[in-house]
Parts: sequence; C-alpha cells; structure tokens
Amino acid sequence: MKWGNLFDIASIGNQIEELEQKASEPDFWNDTENSQKILQKIKSLRSKVERYNKLVSQWEDLITLCELGIEEQDESVIPEAVEGFKAFKKEFEALRLETLLTGQYDKNNAILTLHAGAGGTEAQDWVQMLFRMYTRWAEKKGFTVKVLDYLDGEEAGIKSVTFQVIGENAYGFLKSEKGVHRLVRISPFDASGRRHTSFASLDVMPELNDDIEVHINPDDLRIDTYRSSGAGGQHINKTESAVRITHIPTGIVVSCQSERSQFQNKDTAMKMLKAKLMELKERENKEKIEDLKGIQLEIAWGSQIRSYVFCPYTLVKDHRTNYEEINVDAVMDGELDGFINSYLSSVSKDNNKEKVG
Repeated sequence: MKWGNLFDIASIGNQIEELEQKASEPDFWNDTENSQKILQKIKSLRSKVERYNKLVSQWEDLITLCELGIEEQDESVIPEAVEGFKAFKKEFEALRLETLLTGQYDKNNAILTLHAGAGGTEAQDWVQMLFRMYTRWAEKKGFTVKVLDYLDGEEAGIKSVTFQVIGENAYGFLKSEKGVHRLVRISPFDASGRRHTSFASLDVMPELNDDIEVHINPDDLRIDTYRSSGAGGQHINKTESAVRITHIPTGIVVSCQSERSQFQNKDTAMKMLKAKLMELKERENKEKIEDLKGIQLEIAWGSQIRSYVFCPYTLVKDHRTNYEEINVDAVMDGELDGFINSYLSSVSKDNNKEKVG
C-alpha cells in the first residue's frame, strides 16, 4: 500500500517536526500573530495525518471483513462491505483532492460573482439556477454562503449576484469553476416550447487576509452609495447603505449591499477590490496591467468552460477536461466534486510536466 506517497505523509511529518521546533524556541511568543499562525498550521497538518491513519484503518477493517466473509462463506457481510467501501471511497477522494490544493490562497474563503450573458430572461434564470447549484454544493461541504450584492432580473431570475463562500479550501476548490457556463434546454419562458441556449459567467477570487498589503491610491477610486435592492433583509431600500467602488485605472467595479451599515459595506467592497487587484498584480509577469482589462471573454458562444444540456439529451460536460456527468439534476443539486477533482488533477499533471521539462 503506497498511499503514503500519494498523500505526501512523509513530507507532512517533516513539516510538523520543523514547526514544532520553532514553537519550542524561547522567543516563539515574541510575535503573537506569527505564533498563532504556526500553531494553526501544526493543527491543520496533524489533522491530515489523523485522517490518513483513519483511512488506512478503514481499509484494513474492510479487508478483514471480506476475508472473514470468504472464510466463513457468509454472504451476509456483503451489504456491510459495500457500504463500508462507499464511505471509504468518499473520504479517500476528499483527502486526495485536498492534496492538490497547494496554491498560496487555496485555503482562503472564496468570493464568487455570477453575471447573466447572452439570452435575456433565459440567462437571468440560468444565473439563479447556478447560484442555487453553488449554494447547495457549499452546504454539502459544511461551508457558509453570504450574499454580498444582488441584482434581480427584469422578469425573472438574477442579473448578477456576488456571494462569499466561507470555509477552509473554499477558494482552492472553486477556482476551477471560473469561466462561462452554457445552458441548453426547452425554455419555460417560450410558449412555443423551443430549445434555447443561455450563458452566464462566473468570476472567482480569494478573500485576502488583512496582513496582505495591496497599495491602492485613494485618488484612483470613485465611491458611490445607493439604496440596496433585491434579496435582502429589513434594511433594504431604507437607507443608502450599499456601496459601489470603481477603480478608475483598471475599470474594476465592486459593490456590496449585504451589511447593515455603509461603513461595513465599504470595508467588504474594499476587500473585494484588493483581491481583484492582487489577481492582476500576479499576472503582471505575463502581461501589462493595462492589457488585463480586456482579458475577459465574451459571455457567449465559443467561450464556455462547461455545457449543461437538458434537451434533447441530458449531459454536463467540462470542455477543459472532457469530464462528463449524465445526471444533470444531481449536478444542479450541487454534485460538483467530479468536475472539480478532474480539473485540479489535470492542472496538477500540467504543473508536474513543466517541472520535469
């Protein structure tokens, strides 16, 4: 059994040892903030080792159960073995997926923005369907979803929505979902029952920690306030608490209306802007920042990363990895791990090829 290599257990053990040595140094608590980070890292690494050991124990128990059943010719152990294997496989895949999350911000919360593209009311209804899909996925992961900004569709659905997914590795998982999503179905808004194609774009960025500095010149900002609208709480439409910030040099626009006060909304919007600018900064090695404003693909035909076909057949296909699922209802109910796993695995393979090359 070579799972130790797959999950890099030896390397994790070395990391724990190094960090524990730092924690035992006399001046460890001189920098409280850094000390807390080290202790949190140790806790996280130990948790991975514990989960790995539990996985090995589960597998050994399954083997023992099967061997006992064969020896005793007892078929009654089959249902227990099948259920045990399903549970084992689920935990195995979850742990394996986490080993692929090695990016600097992968452990952070994620901020997602959905925009309706070509298709009018159809596209706005599609945004609402996608918003539900990601909400259901987050709930199954035990993550929290918080709506930051929301704009209702003209007749139905949602024009745009920005929401935060709070939980460890949220960005690492969801970064694979960034791009244009295409829907093909019989339109519920078409009396003739014709087939329609709709598009929606999803932007995904990490929520940055306060200790990450991004210089923003106040003179480069235009800050507007307005009354909140759409799916909100009791303060909706009562005061101009919603905030929209435009970064003039890049044209980036962020907005937030979820908090009670204008100050809180401004603070959240600034965090979103900081994440956007950090993304641009990290790509400066490849392109000038002036060129990045036009990097977004048109939200229309030919630019999609994934297609969701409801008619004339049912299929969800990722065009980057060719991963497919025929159970469209399950996917729309948040079963996305297959797509996420496939994408992260393909990226990991590409990175390894680059290192070898």
